[in-house]
Amino acid sequence: MAAVVTLAVLGAGYGLFRPRLRRSTLWKATVTPLASIIGSGFLVVAPLLAAAVGRWAPVGMAAVVAVGYAMGWVMRYAVAAVEPVLGDDPPAVLVDLDRLSEIALGFAYTVSVAFYLRLLASFLLRPFDGDAEPAARLVATALMLGIGVVGWRRGFEGMEAVEEAAVDIKLSIIAGLITGLVVFDVVGPGGVGGSSSASPAADPWSTVRTLAGMVIVVQGFETSRYLGSEFDAAVRVKTMRLAQWISGGIYLVFVSAMVPLFGTFPPQVSDTAIIDAAVTVTPILGPLVLVAAVASQLSAAVADTAGGGAMLVEGRRRSRQARAGYAAVLAGAAAIVWISNVFEIVAFASRAFAVYYLLQTLSAILVAFRTGVAVRKLAGFGAVAAVMAFVVLFGLPVG
Repeated sequence: MAAVVTLAVLGAGYGLFRPRLRRSTLWKATVTPLASIIGSGFLVVAPLLAAAVGRWAPVGMAAVVAVGYAMGWVMRYAVAAVEPVLGDDPPAVLVDLDRLSEIALGFAYTVSVAFYLRLLASFLLRPFDGDAEPAARLVATALMLGIGVVGWRRGFEGMEAVEEAAVDIKLSIIAGLITGLVVFDVVGPGGVGGSSSASPAADPWSTVRTLAGMVIVVQGFETSRYLGSEFDAAVRVKTMRLAQWISGGIYLVFVSAMVPLFGTFPPQVSDTAIIDAAVTVTPILGPLVLVAAVASQLSAAVADTAGGGAMLVEGRRRSRQARAGYAAVLAGAAAIVWISNVFEIVAFASRAFAVYYLLQTLSAILVAFRTGVAVRKLAGFGAVAAVMAFVVLFGLPVG
């Protein structure tokens, strides 16, 4: 099994690190949203679904991916149709909606960066015993300083290089993990423990609320909305869709392959449960998943820093103002790490993301109505807005 996993990791790595792919404009534009989508959610999605829906986890994941793709549909319309209106004498209500959504997203990004890097610090310090909170805060702050230096000195190009390397490492290891899980499911004992794969005890209302909160797991594609100074609208629309296809496929296959291992998960959802489950397949997956976890947090933190910083200065990624935007996001994240419990505040970030999507959907409805689009598209936007309102009001935050 170890040999199979190693070959899968090396094969995927060879393909992802090929210079031709790394020079590709389409891949460069795909990396930022992809890095953000496959962030910390990858570490907890299987334990969360095991607790919420048990053996129906693949169905639950499909529902979450479908809602995420619907939100992406709205955001792609925003890139293609809302952005031009905002740049050409827009109505005041549209400007207000866009600004409110940016405030919500800016808060969510700042908290997310704090959460990602604080969690990354926990993984880095995992081999050590004792109370690691002060050390974890120092490590998280050091990571923020490192990202800030890269962003200030090299701008978006430097941020993108760090992000792309982390994403390629993460995807290579995920390929090995999924390969190992599939082989284990086919030739293995057919499940370990088994108790968690039974139907969960949660009532239907709590299950729906949990799935609504999990929509945030597939969030991140909106970063394409703020790559306007690097890529044109057509490229951003295409690569946002591509990032959702890749991440959605990974999540669906991964969760489906994890079902036989649900019995290894502890009753309380844990960020490290996936590592313990992976070791059941083969010991080599333990350290590999740990590296993937670190790469996931780093790439997602860099992606959200880049997206948040550019958004704060209205997308001017090449300018000194963009560098100041990166610094502002990181400074806010550092303050959160030192004065707050990030794992509690991230609950507010989950709702802030949902508020952002709701406001963006309202902007899309306004522009669509003014331009006379088909009624079915308006109805689709309305349905997405209703789902986002449900997430804001009733979703159980993931974090």
